[in-house]
Amino acid sequence: MRSYIISTISVSLVLFMLGAVSYVTLSALSAAQRLRESVVVSVEVANDISEDSRRALETMLGDKSVCAGYEYLSKEAKIADEAFRSQFEIDLDLLLGENPLMDSYEVTIHTDYSTREGVEMVVDILRSMAGVEYISVPPVEVVESMHKTISDVSIALLIFMAVLLFISLLLLSNTIRLVVYSKRYLINTMKLVGATKWYIMRPFLGTALRQGLVAGLLAAAMLVGVVYGAESYTINGVEMLGHSTVGIIISTVVALGVVITVLFSAFAVNKFVNMRSNKIHLY
Repeated sequence: MRSYIISTISVSLVLFMLGAVSYVTLSALSAAQRLRESVVVSVEVANDISEDSRRALETMLGDKSVCAGYEYLSKEAKIADEAFRSQFEIDLDLLLGENPLMDSYEVTIHTDYSTREGVEMVVDILRSMAGVEYISVPPVEVVESMHKTISDVSIALLIFMAVLLFISLLLLSNTIRLVVYSKRYLINTMKLVGATKWYIMRPFLGTALRQGLVAGLLAAAMLVGVVYGAESYTINGVEMLGHSTVGIIISTVVALGVVITVLFSAFAVNKFVNMRSNKIHLY
């Protein structure tokens, strides 16, 4: 009973570690993807732009293969924006008189065009359209640096995830093998009295199924606590994974606990069942 409890806790801790790292990795990759989609170009249009030119521009901006989305900002909304007005210590209405600003579109570039060449191509298309007066583009060096950083971080996280998965499976395999190893003489005795392979393996697989379920639920409970704490104390403006994605991670952890314990137990028991009786004491 003691070995069963210890092995169950060991399995649950490994599953929890795997789930927690999966959560952190997916959060980082999600943040990287949002960063990749954050290349925004500001397109200011002339005050006397015709309706046909405006419709043509909005049609181009509505092309989802080029622009992920856009937001229209009228010059009246700009001048009335408190955040904009708070940058000045004087009354803008008295200083400016007539509103000198222009209507604009804040355009989010599609990820396929968020490279240096892609941004330049989109900007050239926008500049060629009638009614476009000025285009504000983020520094090319910033875009290139952002993409290089995102690529490096994504590759590093995926490699780390793969290494951790391998180590976790190795630890789980060794833990389960040790539990079965402690009962190798019982397995050999059952063989000697004529028990079939399935008859010997059935109680071990049943125990492994219950152990995997309990370990998975324990790991899921700990993971829920960590996720709740992360969402409660996260930095303002930093988005965490959606609840559906978290639910998939937790469900995967529970399922992984059941599948791995049953599978590794079957391999371990099968090894001792097929082992000759005169060699059982050598392991």
